[in-house]
Amino acid sequence: MALLILTEGRIVLFAAPLLTLVPVLRRVRSMFAGAGGPVPGQTSSAETPFLRMSLNHDTGAMTGTVLRGGFAGLRLDELGRTQLLDLLRECRAADEEGARLLEAYLDRTDPDWRDRVHKHPPRGSAEMTAEEAYAVLGLSPGADETAIRAAHRRLMQQMHPDRGGSDYLATQINRARDVLLKR
Repeated sequence: MALLILTEGRIVLFAAPLLTLVPVLRRVRSMFAGAGGPVPGQTSSAETPFLRMSLNHDTGAMTGTVLRGGFAGLRLDELGRTQLLDLLRECRAADEEGARLLEAYLDRTDPDWRDRVHKHPPRGSAEMTAEEAYAVLGLSPGADETAIRAAHRRLMQQMHPDRGGSDYLATQINRARDVLLKR
């Protein structure tokens, strides 16, 4: 589509060469569309069987509501540390994506939570109890062998020293499996 201009009795074809640049100009405009930075007031949300979570992009604050389990209907900010860890165990057993979201929430609200959960026992401490073993694997007491093996496999994939985990955590995960499977 060209613009025709009548000048001194002649028709001048104008803008025809510019029309070939339109696709290029559109591409350049789309490349710089986000150059102004993030748009204020944006949030992201996610829902799993156990949780509905929201992230405020401006502040980094996360909020959430529990949809299932022992804490259904409560907001995450209404739960104490122990309750959040209990919820994490429930999620690890039945909602892996929910467990990852809850871990991200805990990382933001209580950055040291992992250290407290996996703190080193005092030297010479007694053997790991079944209750401690379930907690290490993130399982509810009474979990069957299949659940124990699946939790062990999942945690070892995350915490193995070859993948950035620590020898101590890998040892605790193996020890928990052995205690629960009575090895």
